[in-house]
Parts: sequence; C-alpha cells; structure tokens
Amino acid sequence: MKNLKLTAVAILFFSVSFTLKASVDTVSTYSKVMNKEIKAVVITPDSYNSNQEYPVVYLLHGYSGNYASWIKSAPQIEALANQYEMILVTPDGNFDSWYWDSPVDPRSKYETYFTEELIPFIDQNYSTKSSKEGRAITGLSMGGHGALYLAIRHQDIFGVAGSQSGGVDIGPFPENWNMKSYLGSRAEFPERWKEYSVMGQLHLLSRNNLPLVIHCGTGDFFYQVNLKLHEELTYLNIPHSFTSNPGGHTWDYWRESVQYQLLFFHNYFESATAK
Repeated sequence: MKNLKLTAVAILFFSVSFTLKASVDTVSTYSKVMNKEIKAVVITPDSYNSNQEYPVVYLLHGYSGNYASWIKSAPQIEALANQYEMILVTPDGNFDSWYWDSPVDPRSKYETYFTEELIPFIDQNYSTKSSKEGRAITGLSMGGHGALYLAIRHQDIFGVAGSQSGGVDIGPFPENWNMKSYLGSRAEFPERWKEYSVMGQLHLLSRNNLPLVIHCGTGDFFYQVNLKLHEELTYLNIPHSFTSNPGGHTWDYWRESVQYQLLFFHNYFESATAK
C-alpha cells in the first residue's frame, strides 16, 4: 500500500492497493467549491484491473453518518462489489447537508461537489465506465433523498437511481434534522422547501429515461412520504420499482435492501451494455 499525490479537480490524496484482491480504500479529495478535504471509501472488486472498465455505484449515508457508515454497518457490500464486478463509492455528505447546494450557507455545496469534483476524480483515477450508462446512485434516509434529488437533476450523469427509507418529501419535517439551517425556515421560504425536495423535482422526469428503485419499510417514519412519491410517480406514468415491506428505519432493513438495489443496478448495467 502506497500513498500517492495526484492532481485531478484539485490536490487529491488516496491509498491504492496494487494487488488484485478486493480493495477497500479511503480517498480524500480537496473540494475547491467548499475549500476543504472530503473523504470517501472506494471498494473495488477482486477482478479489478486497468484493462477493464467497471460500473460505479455511489452509496450515500444518512443524517449523522459519514463516509465510513456503509462499510462499517453493512460490510457485505464488499462481497456484493465482487459478485457484480462493480466499484462502490461511499462519499461523505457531511452529517446533515442533505446533499444540496445550500442557498443559505455558501460553505455547503454538496451537489456541485458530487457532480463536478468527486465523480470526475473517480473516473480519472479508477477504470470506470464513465458514461451515465455505467453510473448509479442510491442511499439511505437523508442519502435516499440525496440520491434521487441528484439523479433527477443530473440525468446526464446518472443512468439509474434508488432510495432506501429516503426522506423524499421534506415538507412535513420543518423542524427536523437541521434542514432550516441550509434552506431557511419553511414558514419564510415555502416555495424553496418544495423546490429542494425530491417531490419538487418530479417534473424533470420523463418516461423510461431514469429507472428508479425505491424501498421503504412500513414501520418507517418516512413510509408515508415514500408512499406519496410512489403514487405521484404512478400518476405521472413514470416507471419505477417500489417495495414496501415490514421494517423500520434501521440498518437491519438497509442491509437487506442494498442487496436488492445492487442487483437492480447490475441488471441495468448488463442491459445497457447489451444495447
């Protein structure tokens, strides 16, 4: 294991394994837009080599989590990366950013960071399928919101997206999870709260352009907003996969859900390659 100093979007530091075994590396990128270093975990499969291009799945953490939450709490994702021969990236979205470019706090520009800094770095430094047909995004809770929000707004970047127990409609939660620090209060900025919600982005979707897979447990406090999203997508005639089954807002649920979502993405990547 060696430490290499590279220049991509900015000065970037990361650890690279030179064996063909599965690798779980920590990447630290310098974000110019936020003027700070931001970490991510990158998991490459056993088969990884520079002569083959691999699809990439971005897994976003939830509120109060960080870049290491997925590998610590759902370590089976390493085996899934091997099984499906895909690269998994679990980036840091700060513990409460909701993956927005905040209109209130200029220090929180996570939409720009993800789309203009992190993804180009991954494509430049790993052997990836760098088109949208080789790129997926999903996440849990706050990260489920972030995954759909980013994918819907950047359909030129992401070919497929998912959400696990996502906070897909923020309107019912005006005092929760520090969101008003990034958006202002809902009472003062009601239209902004609609716009910065996944529900406020559905007009950007068109039929068969962005496959979606959405999971939420029936015992989850986000269940009703996920059901509302499913009903609205159905009304708009937007194809999607929606699963509501027993479960709460827990890692037990997400550890099971991620297996199905990665299979969904694998099938998408296979069909996109076959076209």
